[in-house]
Amino acid sequence: MTAIRPLIGLILLSSALAATVGVVPARAAEPSDETVILVAKPALRDRLYGATILISKPIGNGQHIGLIVNKPTPMTLGRLFPGHGPSLKVTDPVYLGGPVSTEVIFALVQRDDSPGNRSMQLTPNLFLVLDRDLVDRVIEAEADHARFFAGMVLWRPGELRAELDRGFWYVLDADANLVLRKSTIGMWEELVKRSEQQKNLIRTRLDSTEPHPGMLARSR
Repeated sequence: MTAIRPLIGLILLSSALAATVGVVPARAAEPSDETVILVAKPALRDRLYGATILISKPIGNGQHIGLIVNKPTPMTLGRLFPGHGPSLKVTDPVYLGGPVSTEVIFALVQRDDSPGNRSMQLTPNLFLVLDRDLVDRVIEAEADHARFFAGMVLWRPGELRAELDRGFWYVLDADANLVLRKSTIGMWEELVKRSEQQKNLIRTRLDSTEPHPGMLARSR
């Protein structure tokens, strides 16, 4: 994911994504084939992705798009766009969404219906807004239930599947309330603990279903 070159401009990025949205493969029981939350495992000590939480969605042909959701920056929309009145009213920080197109501001907005064209539905009530004009409308009218990001993450075909196979990530169900939680302080540690507990619970259940050695002996 870090090897992908930043795209030049929002138009190229939005067009490429819009072209792939219509060809998303049928959903399967694989975490790389549905919108999920990815939690970096403690062993992942990457300079950018260590201790991160991402939301990720497939966009077809084994490719995925995502945002890091727990890296607030010192910047606000008001500092980035001092001449834009609605931006000055948004006091929350802009988040670092990823290394691709960091010069572009994207928005996650929580709502029940699509905010418009050039947006992508991530969960039943969470949309990723890609278009600059539509992001402006979100800033002006819906900033209280939105979050703004500089940059994003793009995975090449098969790249996320390979990362999952190598054990880089815990995988959780996508949850808009979690993604847009007001404070992300301690969020990674909390989700690592939750993921470990779930893993141990599954392991315990699997162990409890294995036949006892005595049962095997009596069945012979």
